[in-house]
Amino acid sequence: MGEAKICCASLLFYYIIPLIVLIHSSIINLRAQQRDAGLWTSVNIEKKITQKFSAVASGELRFNDNISHLGTFFADPGITYAILKNFKIAYHYRFSNQRRLDGSYSKRHRYYFDFAYRHRLWKLSLQFRYRFQSQYTDILISEDGKIPEYTNRYKFTIRYLPDRPVKPYLAVEFFENFDGYYLSKIRYFLGLEYSLNKRNSVEIFYLIQKEVQTSDPLTDFIAGCSYAFTF
Repeated sequence: MGEAKICCASLLFYYIIPLIVLIHSSIINLRAQQRDAGLWTSVNIEKKITQKFSAVASGELRFNDNISHLGTFFADPGITYAILKNFKIAYHYRFSNQRRLDGSYSKRHRYYFDFAYRHRLWKLSLQFRYRFQSQYTDILISEDGKIPEYTNRYKFTIRYLPDRPVKPYLAVEFFENFDGYYLSKIRYFLGLEYSLNKRNSVEIFYLIQKEVQTSDPLTDFIAGCSYAFTF
């Protein structure tokens, strides 16, 4: 137990504190940049088919322009499979509508694979998720609609698991353009999960999303909440 506490202290020092510093730095270094406030709300449903195999579906509304417009809404069904105790894979399809500047909506078709590994250490859950996604935009009305946009995504999450229903977490996610292999966007997360019972849970979070390697980057400050039901 003593060694576990030392390891946890090391993780707090090397991972959580730097993440907090990054979030703080992203807030104070916003001069001459675009900024926006958003709200994301979602409902997630999971059906356990077998001990290792599940069907999942989610729907989400994302508001932007200082929470004045519905910027994006989507439906996202998928399947997950636990290969090993701590290793899962998933495949999803997402159909989304994204608001254009003229108020109309662009239709997006996204397919993505997830590879996730989770490790339990004392009262910490450490998770790494790699996602490869391809997205088609306005297939029927755009000349480039049949050309997919590929993205690699890397997400690191540290979750504290106390003997209570509330579980706080910190996370950071990096978006990499697949064609040029350059970093295009970063997300920083701070959130809480609350288990109402074995089947129902809610989550609230705050995230900062920053565009990088662009002359006029956009930074979004987003509050979010979600409800999950498992059966």
